[in-house]
Amino acid sequence: MANIFRNIPSVNELLESPQLKKIVQTVNHQVVVDGVRTFIDDLKETISAATDDIEIPAPGELAEKIADWLHVEQRPYLRPVINGTGIILHTGLGRAPLANSAVEETMAIARGYASVEIDLADGQRGQRVKAVEKLLCELTGAEAAVVVNNNAAATMIALATVATGKEVIVSRGQLIEIGGSYRLPDVMECSGCKLKEVGTTNKTHAADYSSAVGEETSAILKVHPSNFEVVGFTNTVSTKELVSIAHAHDLPMIDDVGSGALIDFAKFGLSNEPVVADSIKDGADIVLFSGDKLIGGPQCGIIIGKRKYIDQVLKNSLMRAMRVDKMTLAALAATLRLYRNTETAEREVPILRMLSMPEANLKLRAQKIVEQIQDQRWVKSCVVAESQSMLGGGSLPTQKIPTWCVAVEPQDSSVNRIAARLRSATPAVIGRVQKDTLLIDLRTVFPEQDMILVETLESLSTPPQEGSRDA
Repeated sequence: MANIFRNIPSVNELLESPQLKKIVQTVNHQVVVDGVRTFIDDLKETISAATDDIEIPAPGELAEKIADWLHVEQRPYLRPVINGTGIILHTGLGRAPLANSAVEETMAIARGYASVEIDLADGQRGQRVKAVEKLLCELTGAEAAVVVNNNAAATMIALATVATGKEVIVSRGQLIEIGGSYRLPDVMECSGCKLKEVGTTNKTHAADYSSAVGEETSAILKVHPSNFEVVGFTNTVSTKELVSIAHAHDLPMIDDVGSGALIDFAKFGLSNEPVVADSIKDGADIVLFSGDKLIGGPQCGIIIGKRKYIDQVLKNSLMRAMRVDKMTLAALAATLRLYRNTETAEREVPILRMLSMPEANLKLRAQKIVEQIQDQRWVKSCVVAESQSMLGGGSLPTQKIPTWCVAVEPQDSSVNRIAARLRSATPAVIGRVQKDTLLIDLRTVFPEQDMILVETLESLSTPPQEGSRDA
């Protein structure tokens, strides 16, 4: 065994190879040295564990293998992806893609300094929320607004502001849990308030709230159960009724609408998603929602409502830990401006454009892609398939959107192996696997990505690069 190890070139010898010298020119020298050492250590472990003799590659061949491996290892973890899953708000893929104007404004602000907390009119210190507050109030009818890093943070800081040490009344049917083990009771506990459940899982009445109000009550909270649906023998209390009960006892009514629709999604065939402005119109004192779901903006949590409560939130010491940066504010402001004209928003905001994409258009695009890849040597069959997309992001889980897909069955390789090669491509492509078929849903693929998708699928006819995960 020791004699075999002597056949492995030294680190210095390998670093002198043209292949690795070229990488040193583009990557830190120490990174390459560490990579070579790691590769050699792994090779020695493989040799030690082997039951049969292993042939050590020649120095040049070994350097080539290490170079290929380093190319794969040095790729950024966060990379662009073509979303062929059909899930429009895919949490694992970053939820909503931004509108072009939001990307451009973010880039302009990110490149240098920006008026984040300076009022350029008088040169005095200002509040960063001013970048978006006027727009949010204009679009929703609220008196004031503030932005934090996500809707969980919005819920926590709102409760911590108005209800620390006191009770908050919530329907038992609204004690939600969402992805990542986020549970509303846990968030309420972290905020310092006490949960007081009323009603049952399927039915809560106005009288349940009224009779629960006591000396320790500080607020009534309504939560939209966006990621599940209770059907059948049910009853919920409207925002307007809850406002009436809360105000009768001089309490704030907090409405967590979740995904945050600025327009009615019924026009896309999707129902039961509350519109933010309706909560304000119904008299809610504080309304909470996400900026990166149905609005189609950057990840953030938005708090709107009565000025006296929003001012209290701004003064909360948690605000500094939860505030957003200049790039989030720039992207959100640009996205909100598009909603000043609904037709503009539907044309420019990607998630709205995806939802309004005609089925005939999707089918035609799928047909063109099938025609270009069906003769590839790795393809056993490639057809246009009718299917269903989903909104995703914890929104409207029971409602499906008709769509068209490219359905590919591989010839001599498993569908999971093909899916793995596509994830390793540049850009990565992610579809959904059904039995022995890979489906690529065109509803979540931008039309300008069609040719890139074709080229990536065609590249699968070439054996995988040495050093890649599926080689």
